[in-house]
Amino acid sequence: MACQCEQEEQKRQQALAEVFAHYRGVKGALIPLLQEAQEIYGYLPGEVMQRISSELRIPFSKTFGVATFYAQFHLKPRGRNIIRVCQGTACHVRGGARVFESVSEKLGVGKNETTADLRYTLETVACLGACGLAPVMMVNEDTHGRLTPGRAAEILEKYE
Repeated sequence: MACQCEQEEQKRQQALAEVFAHYRGVKGALIPLLQEAQEIYGYLPGEVMQRISSELRIPFSKTFGVATFYAQFHLKPRGRNIIRVCQGTACHVRGGARVFESVSEKLGVGKNETTADLRYTLETVACLGACGLAPVMMVNEDTHGRLTPGRAAEILEKYE
């Protein structure tokens, strides 16, 4: 009897095979293939990028180059909750760096890192477009504004 992780991997492999079948012979398929593979795995494992290169008959260096060029692609596992702390001008002036430090300390991770339990990934962004609410952070699709370092850390407890 296969363990649950083996069954999940089999499902991912099947989904990836279907994506390959969909894009077989399609010109310009690299980016859509990378996007769909990342959707399946949550990030782009090296062996998946190798399979994409093989399937498209292109050098791995090209696949890797595209995956590392675009910020939308991630080469390491990401957390279930993506935290983005704004470091734009308004947020910076109103304490965005202290908010980031507080969240970083609470999670025990730095910029662009993921907690060991894959619960959170912490990122900084140049602007979230909510300057009137500065300092601001987003957790997934939820925007939290007028933050203090303590309040920012407390907000994280709402996310599993």
